[in-house]
Amino acid sequence: MLTVVLRTAQVARVLAASTLGRLPLGAAPVALLLFARETMSIGAAGALVGVYTAGIAVGGPVLARVADRLRQPPVMLAGAAVSTAGFLLLASGVPFWAALLAVLLAGLGAPPFEAGLRVLWRTLLDEEQVPTAYTLDIAVQELIFIFGPLVAGASVTLGGPVAGLYVTAGLQLLGTLWFVSTPVVRGWRGEHAERHWAGALRSGRLRLLLVAVILVGTGVGSLPVAVIDYAESVGSRGWSSWILAAQATGALIGGLINTRVKVDGRRLPLLAMCLGLAFVPLLLTPSEPALLLLLAVVSGLFLPPFLAATFVTVDRIAPAGTAAEAFAWVATAFSVGAATGAALDGAILDATTGPRIGFLLSPLVIMLAAPLLVPLARHVRAAMNGFVRNNRKIEFTD
Repeated sequence: MLTVVLRTAQVARVLAASTLGRLPLGAAPVALLLFARETMSIGAAGALVGVYTAGIAVGGPVLARVADRLRQPPVMLAGAAVSTAGFLLLASGVPFWAALLAVLLAGLGAPPFEAGLRVLWRTLLDEEQVPTAYTLDIAVQELIFIFGPLVAGASVTLGGPVAGLYVTAGLQLLGTLWFVSTPVVRGWRGEHAERHWAGALRSGRLRLLLVAVILVGTGVGSLPVAVIDYAESVGSRGWSSWILAAQATGALIGGLINTRVKVDGRRLPLLAMCLGLAFVPLLLTPSEPALLLLLAVVSGLFLPPFLAATFVTVDRIAPAGTAAEAFAWVATAFSVGAATGAALDGAILDATTGPRIGFLLSPLVIMLAAPLLVPLARHVRAAMNGFVRNNRKIEFTD
């Protein structure tokens, strides 16, 4: 199935273009931190990253909603132009208040590649191939978080702190131009439907799913803080990047394995529980960092199956005409959760001693998502058992 999907016309192109355009998601935080630390405190540098992330969380659903109503190319290009202007303004060496405005623009304008790509799968592929496409997309996405920081670091090493910003903006712009030039992107149109001020959020089932995604994002987002604290406890911060890369590698492996398995909303509670349990071994916090590398790989294995099942479910429950916006809300929910997890774990570690406690938040909050997903899984199961699909999308109403 994976080979068939990749050989389908335009699939490899839109996947590659969106991956290139999303590389700044992994590169920008590192580039911003390295640039800011030349003249700013660590607190100010962290504030820039936080504002950039907040901008993405707010701008993604807004841009996706506009794309649902219009077309993707003008929205993606306009967003990329605003984001590029933000990076260039920051690189010019403006005061701190203007730097905050610059990174906000850079985040708000970041093109919604995830949403834009995922609404294309049903145009390009047959119904039974769509879950494989979601899983492949998620697996490839891990490359962003493996290579993004490396690209930013190499750029700064070769060209100085400002080079990281230029390269980040350039990759985003290049990926956008490549993506919107693809025939399927130029030809895609949002579904004609009655519009509502709440957009995709008028679906109660989608709101429930987003709460669960926030919890999962909280667990995943707390891991970098715990890893940095652990690395400092063993005497080398350098281990933190390797451990996080190992977790991303585990997610890549899990995603590739999962391309052979059909996932849907019926398995969401089980997948959330398995994902939470996969983080439990990290509580061992071995004194030898190499052992933690292996445990980090395990912790990443179930993230792609969970996200793939989430996207398949979103595709089913999103109100008509809001597909791109619904996918963007999932990305925003995960980002909000990740930011919350980092803040909570930092506060926990400040108030306690010992690195092990830092790894406790991840499995706890992720497994809390499982019972929330049970009603949704039951509904999906009943709907799939009660209707003959005939290769058509099932519409659920609240």
